[in-house]
Amino acid sequence: RPLSSSPYLVINSKMKFSSAVLVTLVGVASAFSPSANNGAASMSKTALFSATEASSSTKGGAGAGTQDPLLIRAARGETVERTPVWMMRQAGRHIAEYRDLCKEHPTFRQRSETPEVAVEISLQPWRNYGTDGCILFSDILTPLPGMGLEFSIDDKVGPVMEPIRSYEDAKKIHLIDPSAAAPFVAEALKTLREEVTPETAVLGFVGCPYTLATYLVEGKTSKDYLNIKKMAFNEPKLLHQILLQLAESIGEYALFQVENGAQLIQIFDSWAGHLSARDYDEFAAPYQKMILDKVKAKYPDVPTVIYIKHSGALIERMAKTGVDVVSLDWTVDMAEGRERIKNTRAACGFEGPGGVQGNLDPGILYGSHDVIKERTEEILRKAGPTGHVMNLGHGIEATTPEENAHFFVETVRNFKH
Repeated sequence: RPLSSSPYLVINSKMKFSSAVLVTLVGVASAFSPSANNGAASMSKTALFSATEASSSTKGGAGAGTQDPLLIRAARGETVERTPVWMMRQAGRHIAEYRDLCKEHPTFRQRSETPEVAVEISLQPWRNYGTDGCILFSDILTPLPGMGLEFSIDDKVGPVMEPIRSYEDAKKIHLIDPSAAAPFVAEALKTLREEVTPETAVLGFVGCPYTLATYLVEGKTSKDYLNIKKMAFNEPKLLHQILLQLAESIGEYALFQVENGAQLIQIFDSWAGHLSARDYDEFAAPYQKMILDKVKAKYPDVPTVIYIKHSGALIERMAKTGVDVVSLDWTVDMAEGRERIKNTRAACGFEGPGGVQGNLDPGILYGSHDVIKERTEEILRKAGPTGHVMNLGHGIEATTPEENAHFFVETVRNFKH
């Protein structure tokens, strides 16, 4: 069915594009952006460069067209031609096209669970900025209904659900059947693989059990997480039961994403940074590792990434999971973070120094272009030429100027080690 009557919605789930058509479409999309006067020309150049780069990387010789995307190769620690870049939360609120789309599809679940809408939103930052990763527009809570855990999203409060605070409550949790629970995710991922250039990585993601459990036990978002901490300290067996059930389903959901087109899986344990080191070791790390191990057991070549907000004290613990890439937030010096990850992996007997992602403060994107360039290039120099995926230290803010987001991506793409 038609996605929208809006003139900038020029891509649908049935279309494939040559490089020339892609450039034309980016020009059309840019013309309807509030920043068109300043950014349209540079955005079109980005798309042309991206399409040309993808074409040249697959030309000639036996095996032409089989090279993995730049971001995937970097995440594996391979030598790459430049540092890849994308932004957490790149698909969404800071883009004018997205805000216009919200008028037609007013709820988050409508937008994320309607395949052609989710595809369009996922493509917007890739089309506009030339990011090396195209992440599925979705949410860490998306698989919960498939486990018997319904939720709604209140515009002011955020996610809301019936709290799980007893063994009786926990009986409603069951193992997910991803194909029945989230067929829209499969369709969107497959379509994204068709739409993006071969040199662009399609990224999947899941929420980790502890972070998901905070929503289940609190019944909504929280600032202090007192209810889940009460459960951890008074009924730890109940919390472990919930975490185990979540880990089993989320592992299946991660595999489902890979099987339908995701080329990398990022796991988010956003709220585990609120735990003490001892409680992190008990309630977060083992369940992170269950998911990572399940992915690697079946798809050893698919890179994995872990992100935790405010995780400076947890870097060694994150690296001990054996994850391929640790995504650092902006509170950590990149060079120091790399050294800590490398030393931890060596102590654990893991192969190689491990990869790193991040870690520009999202607030920097409100600065001048000179500030954005200086801070971005500082991180790139400290990270070095291999094993680094450039990103923000957290999701891009909703009020970030699109022109500045585009300049950040261009700065990374143009940087030479």
